[in-house]
Amino acid sequence: MRVILLENSGQIYSSNAYLVLGNWSGLGDVNTLIDTGRDPAVLDSLRHAPTGVGKRAVEQVVLTHGHYDHVELIAALRERFQPMVAGFRGSVEGLDRVLQDGDELQAGDETFEVLHTPGHSSDSICLYCRREGALFAGDAPLLINSGNGTYEEDFAAALEKICARDIRTIYFGHGAPLAADCNHRLQRSLEIVTTSKPPRREAQQEKCVV
Repeated sequence: MRVILLENSGQIYSSNAYLVLGNWSGLGDVNTLIDTGRDPAVLDSLRHAPTGVGKRAVEQVVLTHGHYDHVELIAALRERFQPMVAGFRGSVEGLDRVLQDGDELQAGDETFEVLHTPGHSSDSICLYCRREGALFAGDAPLLINSGNGTYEEDFAAALEKICARDIRTIYFGHGAPLAADCNHRLQRSLEIVTTSKPPRREAQQEKCVV
């Protein structure tokens, strides 16, 4: 598996866009873009990517969630490459594949597991490749350093599931990847989350009253 962080102009607020390719650009590989970002410079970067002879540069787009900075280039990518677009239910309209927690999909020459990770948004997912120990996290708040927050039970359960896996590299939706002490950092986050008080359901309901 090869992971290429596509270059952007630096002039537009955007998420990272990761192109996942097979090691040898084989015909059976699935050239996959994880999040599109919103910087048109990503489209120019794709022209120079080593995506294989006789293959579309982007055959599949997988969205970690539906926030605008992660999805805005979908229309342009559909027009140029006709990719299959996958995401969790509710992320964007017109998905070709609606993903569920526990689903598997191919990206490049590897198999990825879909992990529903509510916390940043209800439709957030992470993508985990067991053989590579790679986790594409989107904007899921996986690295927690303070015990002052409150966390929903669904997020705590998702983080516990992630911690049960061997993770050697985390690719974030913003910023540089983490390639050291991933398991330790995630376990520390889980300790903080599980010792924090969950938000009061009554308080949440009161805030919704107009």
